[in-house]
Amino acid sequence: MRSVSTRTRVGTLAAVTAFGALFSTGTATAATQLNGHWGPFGRCPVDAPAMLAADGVDTVATCISSGSAGGSIKLGNTVVTTGRTDLQLGVLQRSDGTTSLVAPSEGALVADSATVPGGLIGLMCPSNIPVVSAVCKQITDADLNRITATIEPAGVPRDFNMGAAFTTDVPILTLPVRIHLKNPLLGDKCYIGTTSKPVLLQPKNVTAPSLSLQRFAGNGDPDDENGVMGRYSFAGADQADPSFAVPGASGCGAGLLDWAVNLKTGLPSASGDNNVALDDTSTYFASPYAPAAHAPEEGRELSRFWHSAAR
Repeated sequence: MRSVSTRTRVGTLAAVTAFGALFSTGTATAATQLNGHWGPFGRCPVDAPAMLAADGVDTVATCISSGSAGGSIKLGNTVVTTGRTDLQLGVLQRSDGTTSLVAPSEGALVADSATVPGGLIGLMCPSNIPVVSAVCKQITDADLNRITATIEPAGVPRDFNMGAAFTTDVPILTLPVRIHLKNPLLGDKCYIGTTSKPVLLQPKNVTAPSLSLQRFAGNGDPDDENGVMGRYSFAGADQADPSFAVPGASGCGAGLLDWAVNLKTGLPSASGDNNVALDDTSTYFASPYAPAAHAPEEGRELSRFWHSAAR
């Protein structure tokens, strides 16, 4: 039987690391609390049919978790400080070198929403334009003023370059996203970017992560000598993309306020005027230490180990 090399598994992890945190500004979702070294993988989709079908030889099922405590995103004239971010995915690695991603049922990307500085007043007020002035007069309390920005997926990632994960300043993939601006007066359909015209992020490693390996028992307990599971930990990497363009807003105030948002924010914004930066990301990758040893049911064993670690 053929085995999948450690280098192949590590390469996949590092590549996903760089885009994980950048694509994760949403509402946090509760995860299963897991024991020990399983801790970061509470949303791994171990029971997805494609993951369960992995045999450990031609296909290896793995779990990935990537997160950052914070960073920033600059769109045109506006800079927003991002909060905690979290990405969790299942990855299927094939012996021919190809990979595919499996998202949890609730979505791969969740995190704390980011608050836009100044809120709606800072974005549009004061103004001598009647329709905007009317909105400004309605902002009578903090709830009506507050705007949160949430990065959401707007398409399938593409242009995946595994080799770029081991170096710096080389795009690892292209990631289509849109930014959802939430405020009662803007309505629920105010977006910067759309699924047909998304913001295209191309994240790069700014600094290389440090790498360590932990072996552990199926239930998550440390076991450096005989652990059936292996976890690669990547720490301390900063990631960024300073080169993407940003289209104009749409759907704000049923479309009547798109131009007002664009005017104050400086949108559309050309490449070079925007930036995403995530600081000190931590990424973890877990799979059976010797996947072929669990053939032909490596995926089912991964699921069994994961469930045995549930608190």
